Amino acid sequence: MADAAYGLWPLVVLNTLLFIAFAVSFFHPKSKRDWRAMGAYGAFLVALFTEMYGTPLTIYLLGSWLGSQFPLLKDTHAGGHLWNDLTGWTGDPHLSPFHLASYLAIGAGFWLIATAWKTLHEAAQHKRLATTGLYAHVRHPQYDGFLLIMIGFLLQWPTIPTLIMFPILVYVYARLARSEEREVAKEFGADWEAYAAHTPAFWPRRHHTPPASGGSRPSAHEHHPTARR
Repeated sequence: MADAAYGLWPLVVLNTLLFIAFAVSFFHPKSKRDWRAMGAYGAFLVALFTEMYGTPLTIYLLGSWLGSQFPLLKDTHAGGHLWNDLTGWTGDPHLSPFHLASYLAIGAGFWLIATAWKTLHEAAQHKRLATTGLYAHVRHPQYDGFLLIMIGFLLQWPTIPTLIMFPILVYVYARLARSEEREVAKEFGADWEAYAAHTPAFWPRRHHTPPASGGSRPSAHEHHPTARR
């Protein structure tokens, strides 16, 4: 291995557990569906940090193919910042536009998860739909937060496995969201239908009129996309 930054398996484990712990503290998973969402996020992190500190499989594969065209593409820790190499950035990779943008995306993702949870918790206490705050703009801001964190890591350290995994995880989260919505529709009926008709699932509309506050009908359980906790 040309760089001692690789083969550091304790760092793989430490970073994976650290970012999972962050997500758990912000997301507060309780239901099986919540833990499936966390599992998908955790699998992404394992694939990411394995290449970041363990074995740079992507660099080996691309280096043999593109090494003559991109001299910086080599099996060093700096070489793992592929967007920098492919665009010709020669400065400190940790100060590149891609890296700085990744910090913003990851930070914004955790903020989305934490802020949405507060709204969910308050809604659960009052036995109503969460239609205020971030939920006035999208129905699943917490899933948006997870995806934004993954996008941030892809801006910082893209790998072949994580680039393949990302669209699969988008599909997984979309299915989890639809499953949650079916449960909420049974509990809140017309209130949910009115809310869903005016509020997009993941991507906020540019011009959007927030729906009226959700009804006060009690729910048999709290683990659903608008009053889970």
